[in-house]
Amino acid sequence: MPQCSMLVSNFITLTELLYIVQTVILTLRKVFYHSNLLYSIRILISLTGTTLVPWYYGQTMLVIPLTLGVVAAALTEIDTRLLSRCVNLLFTLICFAIASFSVQLLFDYPYIFIIGLVTSTFIFTMLGALGQRYAVIAFGSLLIAAYTMLGHDMYSDNYTLPIFLLIGAFWYNIVAFVETLIQPIRTTQQSLSNCFIQLALYLDAKAAMFDPDETNGFQKQTLQLTQSNTQLINTFNQTKRSLFNRIKSYRGQTYVRKMLNYYFVAQDIHERASSAHGHYQELSQHFKHSDILFRFARILNLQAKACAKLAIAIKLNQTYQHDPMFARYFAYLEESIQQYRGEDKTTQLLLKSLQNLYTNLVSIDLLLANIDTEQHLSKEQEQNQLIDDELTGFSDIFIKIKKNLTLKSALFRHAIRMSLVFFVGYTIIHLTHLSHGYWIILTSLFVCQPNYSTTKHRLQLRVLGTILGIIIGVPLTYIFPSVEAQLVLIIISGWLFFLFKNSQYAYATAFITLLVFFSFSLAGESSIPVAISRIVATIIGCAIAWFAVSFIWPDWRFRNLSTLVERACHDDCHYLALIGSQYVSGKTNDVHYRIARRTAHDSNADLSSQISIMTKEPHMNPQLIDDGFRLLTLNHTLISYLSTLGAHRDQKISPQTLEFFDDLAVYIINTLSDAKISKDYQQIKQSINNHIDTLPDNLHNNDLLVMQQLALILDILPEMIEIMTFIKKEAG
Repeated sequence: MPQCSMLVSNFITLTELLYIVQTVILTLRKVFYHSNLLYSIRILISLTGTTLVPWYYGQTMLVIPLTLGVVAAALTEIDTRLLSRCVNLLFTLICFAIASFSVQLLFDYPYIFIIGLVTSTFIFTMLGALGQRYAVIAFGSLLIAAYTMLGHDMYSDNYTLPIFLLIGAFWYNIVAFVETLIQPIRTTQQSLSNCFIQLALYLDAKAAMFDPDETNGFQKQTLQLTQSNTQLINTFNQTKRSLFNRIKSYRGQTYVRKMLNYYFVAQDIHERASSAHGHYQELSQHFKHSDILFRFARILNLQAKACAKLAIAIKLNQTYQHDPMFARYFAYLEESIQQYRGEDKTTQLLLKSLQNLYTNLVSIDLLLANIDTEQHLSKEQEQNQLIDDELTGFSDIFIKIKKNLTLKSALFRHAIRMSLVFFVGYTIIHLTHLSHGYWIILTSLFVCQPNYSTTKHRLQLRVLGTILGIIIGVPLTYIFPSVEAQLVLIIISGWLFFLFKNSQYAYATAFITLLVFFSFSLAGESSIPVAISRIVATIIGCAIAWFAVSFIWPDWRFRNLSTLVERACHDDCHYLALIGSQYVSGKTNDVHYRIARRTAHDSNADLSSQISIMTKEPHMNPQLIDDGFRLLTLNHTLISYLSTLGAHRDQKISPQTLEFFDDLAVYIINTLSDAKISKDYQQIKQSINNHIDTLPDNLHNNDLLVMQQLALILDILPEMIEIMTFIKKEAG
């Protein structure tokens, strides 16, 4: 007995030890794959190198250009593969060198300088037409130019400042390159993880549509669902770009193919989750005293949790384990549907809708349960299913630039606007000789955005953050007067700036203001005059930016709402046409179908963004805003009905129903294209109802589902056409 007790005791000890080891490993894994932590380490290493190394060699003044070079390089970084990162670095350093050396060499010749400033601002801004990579490099080049203006008198020659700005930028890229070597696909994993996080939020929003106690027509829930859908589509597009970069470099690697499979599964889940099998208000009223809707909502909530769990597994590079309890919950739901009795036709049709919805949720469950079953795609399929946004040659460059050389292009208007902003800013500085006046140009660069609402929001946060930074910074320069303490504060404030730059712009501005204070303190300048110059320059820079976006070709003069509405209708029609063709030829997730599905959702997301921007524009017609949001809701509903047809396209339908499908699809496409309801609308609706009445009450009959969805689409067409006509009249 003592030996047995000892064995049990040793077993418990070994079990506890194993648990501790597993906990430690999991903690280390979370640390290693935590994106914000790794990004923080990269920033800290970069800033530590640009501060402590010059201090060690007694060249404290070099801290300023080196640190500013790091800031500019970090703000121009984009996610890409190793080879493209090297090309980006070379192109970035060339653009930075041109911007910095030209400022330093021409600074003493005001008239030549202002011509060069305006011209280069226009050219650099127009580089954004070539893609995101070139847009961020162009911004960094203008930023380096502004930093060179600020520090032009730090050194007696024209070469020291630009050289050390470039060294700082190069140093940051070296640190980032080393991190990429250690974790080459971390950013892609993070993007893919974000996909499933947003998918989880969308499923939760979808679950809110199954509320038997709702009495307000699900208006709030529908708006939340639409907004969640827009965020999900934006995340899909970001992940697509990241995946394409990785496929080019790591095509044969298993983990890259696995991530590609995850991405396609997420899209398939989204199509099924975005399906709408009936009117939610009608379901809520009819099943008010049943537990069926609660069971549907519970499964959707649990599937949302499963997506969140999968997101964590992707982020930590672990294997996803599907919850076996889903089988029990689906069994309970199926039992509730089968036990519900109703003799009238309406009840039978609603039960058919619930049965189809049940099948849809089972399909989502199967996708999640089998997500690690790799779908082997050919190289051609991999290449085609993700769109390449990179340039193909000089002809492509010429075409993209030429396409944007028109006032209809927001980029062209912004390039002209930024050139005029810099011209006015430099003129004020030149005439007033304001101390540290080049903060005006720096402020305008950060604040002035292509649209009015974003600019207005940024300038408010910029002023607030600057004041907050001054309130904190002035006392700190007196509390910590030593060089060593201020170097540490430069590192901390720079690190906090990058930590908050994408989430809390006001805080980010406050921390970059602190960095400026400590940098000028190293140069021997008093904090009070620096604070006064900073706040005056910030206010002037914000005022110029506000004036520019308000009076220099403001957005509302070139609003493309009617164009976006037409594009959304066109993409919806194309999606419907491809769905109809697959009911004939059979289901296939080929590149054409995926692109059509994604394009329809992209157009809806663009429409949502445009309407949100319009709400913040001055002198806006409230009726246009209300109708815009209503059209957005209707368009999302239309896509939901189309997604239902797409989700069930693997099931055959009878030749008679297929003929109805073809005729109605043509009618719907023509109606949306012409924006006009024909005289035979009521007759067509009646023919659908008559055909539905002839179909058997078999819950597994796919003909009924198809006809129900087409009837639902027809129901919303008159209101869509009416709103589209009003919008084209008001915003055309």
